[in-house]
Amino acid sequence: MAGVDAKELPKIPEEDIEALKAAFGEGNLTEASVKVKEALETADKITLNIAVTGESGSGKSSFVNAIRGLKDRDKGATAIGVTETTMKLLDYSHPSYPNVTVWDLPGIGTPTFKPHTYLKEVEFSRYDFFIIISCTRFISHDIQLAQEIQKLGKKFYFVRSKVDQDLANEKKMYDEEGILEQSNAPTNRPPPYSESAILDVIREDCIKGLKTGGVASPRIFLVTRWDLGKFDFPKLQETLVNELPSHKKLILLRSLSHVSKETLEKKKEQLQTQIWLKSLVSCGIAAVPIPGLSTVCDVAMLVTSLKGFCRDFGLDEKSLSALSKRTKIPIAELKAVIKSPLSEEITKDLVITLLTKCGTGAVQYSTILLKFIPVVGAVVGSVAAAAVALPTTKIMLQNFLDDVAADALRVLEVVMKGAISNSEMPHKKHPHPLKGRNVNMWLKGSK
Repeated sequence: MAGVDAKELPKIPEEDIEALKAAFGEGNLTEASVKVKEALETADKITLNIAVTGESGSGKSSFVNAIRGLKDRDKGATAIGVTETTMKLLDYSHPSYPNVTVWDLPGIGTPTFKPHTYLKEVEFSRYDFFIIISCTRFISHDIQLAQEIQKLGKKFYFVRSKVDQDLANEKKMYDEEGILEQSNAPTNRPPPYSESAILDVIREDCIKGLKTGGVASPRIFLVTRWDLGKFDFPKLQETLVNELPSHKKLILLRSLSHVSKETLEKKKEQLQTQIWLKSLVSCGIAAVPIPGLSTVCDVAMLVTSLKGFCRDFGLDEKSLSALSKRTKIPIAELKAVIKSPLSEEITKDLVITLLTKCGTGAVQYSTILLKFIPVVGAVVGSVAAAAVALPTTKIMLQNFLDDVAADALRVLEVVMKGAISNSEMPHKKHPHPLKGRNVNMWLKGSK
């Protein structure tokens, strides 16, 4: 964890100062903390419902699994098949964030779900947005559905699946040197083989068909279930986050798989907005003095917060195990690039150690806080203590968030580059996942 130099501390942003002023109100720290705690708990309970629909065989069910971070054969995955396996509304909660639900909807135009009654039958008002999937051209039913969704004021996104299969088929038209050799090949294919050019052809073909059907300015996202980091899936993630109402952005970001640096940065940015509030709750409710520190706080709550950061960035045991299984990269290789403590290594003693390291740098913040916190009657002692505890806790949370975000990016880089598989190194024994990880060494590296 990077050290904190008091001379380099940033000023408290104006919006943070106003938020803290409002929270303290008349000086009743405990009451203010209770209100903030309730607000944070409400934010954690916000629900998100994602509707995914498309024809049978389009890859719809695989997409439902992928957006939940699962492979098709994982426990809890939705059934897949070339025939219509979804004959009723099926809801699948995210394995780590149960308030995020992905709905696998029957394809429009099936015997049970007719186009003119489809939105009513699937309970349209329930969903925050719709994903319309096809593995070929989007058909008239897809276009009709999109137009109806638009009329009713909700967002929809066209996803063109199985692009990897298209690329494989297209490549067969070219010789080993990348020259188009089939005389009956479509005239819009590029003479020398180019993956990006072929993708442009697929995208433009979809856009042309949708525009012909009456969809204005359609956006197409090309994906493959085998590698979500390829093609347009990262762009789709970014678009979904940007276009959601502000109060739902964080819950979506928390649930998304890490397939791009941009997603990680947005997640960190959203989590930062809660740091001052978490600090206030820690210092105002169930706060107790910490031996050796001139501060009081709820250490157990801070342990929960740090573990939550680890889970949000996929650095807990469950998430890393799932990532290892999905990418076939040994979990030891993933953990080898993680410098901060894993979720399972976070204890009250560790939190106290981190707070101790941040105490000196918090003095500057304490002076600023005491200038605007109303100090009245019986709360003089608690507010004065909070003026020290608040910045200490804030700095500790911010530093830890910075560290886990950086670790998540390093893990993503390992996944993107591809690690050497066990089959390529049959005689090399991978260490136990926790061996070689020394939290004390990480702490010594903090200045």
